[in-house]
Amino acid sequence: MNQKEFRYSLMVLLGAILWGTIGTAQHFAPEGATPISIGAVRLAIGGGAIMLYAFLKGKLNGREILSKMSTYVGAAGMASFQLTFFAAVKLTGVAMGTVVAIGSAPIFAGLISIIVNKESPGIKWLFSTIVSVIGCILLVTGGEDLSVDMNGIFMALGAGLSYAVYTGATKNLLGDYSPEMVTGVVFTIGAIILSPFLLIYSLDWLKTAQGIGVALHLGLITTAFAYVVFSYGLSGIKLHKAVTLTLAEPVTASILGVFLLKEQLSTISGIGIGLVFAGLVILSITKPKGKKKSLV
Repeated sequence: MNQKEFRYSLMVLLGAILWGTIGTAQHFAPEGATPISIGAVRLAIGGGAIMLYAFLKGKLNGREILSKMSTYVGAAGMASFQLTFFAAVKLTGVAMGTVVAIGSAPIFAGLISIIVNKESPGIKWLFSTIVSVIGCILLVTGGEDLSVDMNGIFMALGAGLSYAVYTGATKNLLGDYSPEMVTGVVFTIGAIILSPFLLIYSLDWLKTAQGIGVALHLGLITTAFAYVVFSYGLSGIKLHKAVTLTLAEPVTASILGVFLLKEQLSTISGIGIGLVFAGLVILSITKPKGKKKSLV
């Protein structure tokens, strides 16, 4: 891996690490803060912050982005992820919902690369993804039996597909527009799609200092900053590789759970962390094959 590609990969990893703080932040959210209202507020704050930053930096050039199908596909994918993921967690539990959603996303991304981009992910990507997904399963479940709700499983698979679609559509736009503009526009449209939920669910939790702090962390750190650096990294590496690297998210969440929330980490979960890291190391030493292909 050359130095430039390594830098792009680090940016994707940084974004994933920041996303790993979401669960901990939600833990400190005031009572009455529902997952869907948190997701809608998160997109609204994050999208607005990115748009403001892009405007101040003079990055809002090229209004034709609003006429691109990828813009709306990406926005729909991000909005769909918020709804399907939270629904999956509610129906089948945090562990199973997280495993299926996060574990399936790299698989869907690989299929998109093959079908849409005409790219072959390669045997090293396949092996590293299998190792990391197995690690993710062990990490989240801790070796315990999980209850299975098929509706929840379908929702989780929908979340994995939604995230892969968002990532693929975003990458398609990054060849012509800055990461700030792409992320700001896509998230703003995604927030508009989710805006009706702000009228359905109570936002009283935002009236407290604690609620405002959680909302700002989720909106500014885990959304605005995290997705800008992720988009920057995504612009320089292939889609399937970027999505596999985001499996670092549950590792971060688990480590924070142990040190900040005083959660217990089982031996099996510890092995899972090791496998996720092993998979990401395998992926990081993959050598580029020829000239990089652009997205359709």
